[in-house]
Order: sequence, then C-alpha cells, then structure tokens
Amino acid sequence: MVSPRNALESLSARAKEIAPLPDLKVPQLQTEQAAKQALVLPFIAALGYDIFDHTEVVPEFVADFGTQQGWKADYAIIRDGKPIIIFECKKTDDPLDVGRTSQLGRYFHNTEARVGVLTGGLRYKFYSDLSSQNQMDQEPFLEFDIRTLDSQVVKELEG
Repeated sequence: MVSPRNALESLSARAKEIAPLPDLKVPQLQTEQAAKQALVLPFIAALGYDIFDHTEVVPEFVADFGTQQGWKADYAIIRDGKPIIIFECKKTDDPLDVGRTSQLGRYFHNTEARVGVLTGGLRYKFYSDLSSQNQMDQEPFLEFDIRTLDSQVVKELEG
C-alpha cells in the first residue's frame, strides 16, 4: 500500500504536468466532472479513502434541510454512517470565491460534517467550525495548491 505522503507527492507531480504553474486553465479539464475525475478523486484516494466504496465515499451526497431541497455536495466522506468531510468541486479555473464558499457553507450547515473542502482540483480550501459550532468559518484553516505541496501541508493532510 502506498503511503499518503507518497500518493500526495505523486498526485502533485501529475498535477504539475497537467497544469504548469501558475496556470489554472487546463485544456483537457474544461468541466467540473473532468476535474473531479482527474484530480479530486485521486486526492481523496491519496488521503486513504476508498473511492470505490459507496459507504465510505458518497458522490452527490444529499445535503437537504427542511424546505431546502435538491442540495447535493459533490462528495462526502462517511465514518460510522455519518459525513465527516464534504467536498464541493468546481472547474480547475473557477474562482474559489465567496459565492462558492457560501454554497459549501450551506452544505456544511445542513450536514454533520465538521470539515468542508472547496476545490477545483488544483487549489484546495479546507474549512471547519472553529469559531462557532455548526457554522462554517469564513476563512479556511488550510489552503494550498496541490502542485506546490510542502511538507507542512502533507503533515496536516496525513493527520
């Protein structure tokens, strides 16, 4: 089995080949689905989750609440039957701005997940509720570009 560190370093090298720095426009990854398949799913797998086990990694995770229907996070990592991490994915060149963050915040608020990830496959922003319980923080607690992983980020991701 490949260690998370080695898997992340391998994914980082692959991402650099796909999209040399600083470019976020990737001709072969023009859609959200392409970014998910080429970069996000391998990232989730590198963290040690089985992307082929539908009880562990759930695509299109329903995040409905009350009258708010039809809301689905792109992926949820499940532990003991409950979501612990939710992912909202965008195209590689989409800005990971306030509009996208508020969408992730709605999913975060409507689930039991305590970590939310906003990504286009190259850039990742990790959010939690460190300031106020069950309210996603406005600022990410971890932010990085997969192409420029450093040892501190890898250490955070391994933990």
